[in-house]
Amino acid sequence: MNVLEELKGAETVGITGHVRPDGDCIGSCMGLYSYLKDNCPQLDVTVYLETPGSEFHYIRDIDKIQTIPDIKKEYDVFFVLDCSSLDRIEPFHSCFENAKKTVCIDHHISNGSFADVNVVDAQASSACEVLYRTLEDDKISKDTAACIYTGIVHDTGVFKYSSTSAQTMLIAGKMMEKGIDYSDIIDNSFYAKTYIQNQILGRALLESVLFYDGKCIFSLVTQDEMNFYGVTGRELGGIVEQLRLTEGVEVAIFLYQTGEEEYKVSLRSKKVIDVSKIAMHYGGGGHIRAAGFTANGAVHDIINNIGARIEEQYNALSGAENVE
Repeated sequence: MNVLEELKGAETVGITGHVRPDGDCIGSCMGLYSYLKDNCPQLDVTVYLETPGSEFHYIRDIDKIQTIPDIKKEYDVFFVLDCSSLDRIEPFHSCFENAKKTVCIDHHISNGSFADVNVVDAQASSACEVLYRTLEDDKISKDTAACIYTGIVHDTGVFKYSSTSAQTMLIAGKMMEKGIDYSDIIDNSFYAKTYIQNQILGRALLESVLFYDGKCIFSLVTQDEMNFYGVTGRELGGIVEQLRLTEGVEVAIFLYQTGEEEYKVSLRSKKVIDVSKIAMHYGGGGHIRAAGFTANGAVHDIINNIGARIEEQYNALSGAENVE
């Protein structure tokens, strides 16, 4: 698919991504916005997202993001990026429903191809990698390149996750050739943490618990703790990844409280367990090595249920080995 081909005859374009946008979501949405502003200045283009973190301040026109949907507007084409299902684009669902044509660009294995045009590659490192393939390289500006590089960096964990391919590195290299400040993008948008973020990370690590013979680890941040440190879920990024790096651990589980017996659950694995299957079982989604969902109930029960799903996969793998 070529993005510009899909826009023939269009005058209005809307763009959105998933709730609680991360680097890949912001990078892909703003990358598409930047590309269209550079190459189709006659188009009326709007990006709808929740307010991004301040670490993405370097992205051109980041302040142009709209956080409240224009429910009366009928877009000629409406893009959804880095999102596997329509329930994850609230509160901008009405913009999608009212559009004359919808396009989804994504890389989640759980994507249900819900748009009129779907470009989904579950093997790709990021939505930004998929987006790049729909653009013409010679029409990609330095500002657009910074967005695409941001998304790739964030969803590959700076090129270390298993989804990173030679193609991923090639695209990242092409973006570097556009003159972006790639080291600052990595340092300031991925690694940089505030003092408070470091404090709550330390607390989460201190109170983490190993189980399943050390193959799994989990930690929890309660609403009271979030209130004490003055943080929201957005500031808790990176905790689950640090848990995953624990020696001997295959699966890391991080929960933060969002309501009375309600928790946002993030899952990460290293090489064996498909956490997307676990997340999908509970109504969530994601990737083989990174996924999440919302859970209700007591923390003890939530962890036990996840542990049972992990054990099922280990048993299935063991059975397959025995057959061989």
